[in-house]
Amino acid sequence: MVINLFEACERIWTNVNLATITPLATNPYGRLSNQALGVRQGRIAAIAPMAELAHVQLLGEVIDCKNGWMTPGLIDAHSHLVFAGNRAHEFEQRLLGVTYEDIACQGGGILSTVKATRQASIEELVNLSEPRLKALMAEGVTTIEIKSGYGLSVESELKMLRAAKSLAERNPVRVSTSLLGAHALPPEYQGNSNSYIDLVCNELIPAAVQEDLVDAVDVFCEGIAFTPEQCERVFQAAKVHGLGVKAHVEQLSNLHGAELAARYNAWSVDHIEWLDEAGAKAVAESGTVATLLPGAFYFLRETKVPPIELIRKHGIPIAIATDLNPGSSPLASLRLAMNMACTLFHLTPEESLAGVTSNAARALGLGSKLGRLEVGMRADMILWDIDTPAELSYQFGVNPIKQRIFNGEVSNVWD
Repeated sequence: MVINLFEACERIWTNVNLATITPLATNPYGRLSNQALGVRQGRIAAIAPMAELAHVQLLGEVIDCKNGWMTPGLIDAHSHLVFAGNRAHEFEQRLLGVTYEDIACQGGGILSTVKATRQASIEELVNLSEPRLKALMAEGVTTIEIKSGYGLSVESELKMLRAAKSLAERNPVRVSTSLLGAHALPPEYQGNSNSYIDLVCNELIPAAVQEDLVDAVDVFCEGIAFTPEQCERVFQAAKVHGLGVKAHVEQLSNLHGAELAARYNAWSVDHIEWLDEAGAKAVAESGTVATLLPGAFYFLRETKVPPIELIRKHGIPIAIATDLNPGSSPLASLRLAMNMACTLFHLTPEESLAGVTSNAARALGLGSKLGRLEVGMRADMILWDIDTPAELSYQFGVNPIKQRIFNGEVSNVWD
């Protein structure tokens, strides 16, 4: 059987150590040593110890990995990558003691990004966003979630989603899109948040679905954003249209947004610094992923650490993401986010790697297709020049990638 499987493969990687990241594995990282992995039609078709290939005639291209390590392609499950403008001046102002309220009164904050994004064309948004995307791809990202949320009008939100789709068409990367219309209240709806939620539910979501621009909805459930009741209306509209659900919850306070999202079988609840026991229990029972965003925690100099032991206690899968955005996490490095998750949140390197592979795939509703090295999964993989997978969380700034494989094809974006 092994002979037939490998003979049909178009490309075979030999002499490779696999970090399979399979949930039932007994070895750390799901390690399989001295293996061969074969790909056919963009999927992993065969995995076997090298000893079983001694008398197999390999007809496809053979790549000798020379005892290197292979992992699933990295997945950034929470990003705001598409936007115009930047807020470096605000960063400088805050360090000089200017308050957030004063910055907002000067036209800064999220609404400054909204203004710049509304003024940009689709092509301008793509050109501005592509360097950020390529930086992530160059260090191993093969799938990324991109949110809207800086348009806050029907046309501008759709423009952001179109730009995200265009990035996927122009680059060897998978893009999952989330409609974050309920991100902030636009200027024209100040004092009338319920009417804006009407717009999101009755106009924006149907328009995005009609153009096939969106995979999930997201909301910001917080005192400075939208109430649980308003967020639930967005979830209800999403379910009517067959979309997944994600949520920014429990970042600054506990409004029990995680419990709400869990009732709608959310793919993920993100930030969750203020998650409590009831919320953790609800998230665990729904199978929802907890996505940690250490970049925002670091950049905002937060002190409330997510309840990692509570999350572990309830067996909640943990994802890690960059939260790449112009205001609170201008971080275009998933590898650095992995290190931050270990140093700031006390995750283990194994938890960190699972957080950007198998659990990140689940956070995007793609757990049956991506994130593990198993027969039948999409062949998105990274070949690393490392001695142990712990190095991927230990060191940042040095890129040990030997090959980036997307859909079964070697696609080194730095070539």
